[in-house]
Amino acid sequence: MRTLLTIPRGKLASLSVDLQEEHRQDERYLVDAYDQVLANAACLQRAARAAGVPVLHCAYVVDSEAGVMRPFHPVMADGRSAFSDRSSPLSAICPEVAPLDGEPLLVKSDASAFSEGSLQERLETAAVEWLCIAGVWTEACIDATVRDAVRQGIRVLLVKDACGSATPAMHQTGILNLANRLYGGAVTDTDGACRLIGGETVDVWAVRGSVPLRFSFASAAADYDRL
Repeated sequence: MRTLLTIPRGKLASLSVDLQEEHRQDERYLVDAYDQVLANAACLQRAARAAGVPVLHCAYVVDSEAGVMRPFHPVMADGRSAFSDRSSPLSAICPEVAPLDGEPLLVKSDASAFSEGSLQERLETAAVEWLCIAGVWTEACIDATVRDAVRQGIRVLLVKDACGSATPAMHQTGILNLANRLYGGAVTDTDGACRLIGGETVDVWAVRGSVPLRFSFASAAADYDRL
């Protein structure tokens, strides 16, 4: 359902999730239209900095040498993580969306940004009520982060075109599935999010009732566009 939203000053933070080099350089983990995702995420960061909104970053990094891996975590023949290994230069944040001085980079070894441990404390300390979320992959780390945020009582502003996955179908259905249960939050695009960050009132999509988006394979793209 469309609704007008204004986010109170001082109650918002911006979070970029796993915007790392492997998603544009490693053929196994390429994100569709990743350059546009990065450009949109960079727009959000600039808007947040200009408005004095806290900008946070997180990265998925697996320390295989220390043996810090989840059960059944995929590994290569040499025992290193199949993705996001600490020893790989491709685990670095892409430079166009990298943290500036004073902006925290939270390193996690699981899907959710809240698994790192300090994110919730940081948000509580800053009295954050809304978290603007961008990053990859939509159906994995974004999904887990959004659900944990809602579980912690934080309202999520999900920026659909600043997120991405391996294919449009994976990304669009991931956003639609989150939108169906994004209680207390909203879905918008980069332009809308930047305006909200700047203090404007914006027309957004917000869930009403239970699972209102009954999409099909045929309708998913059009339903996504309407969010």
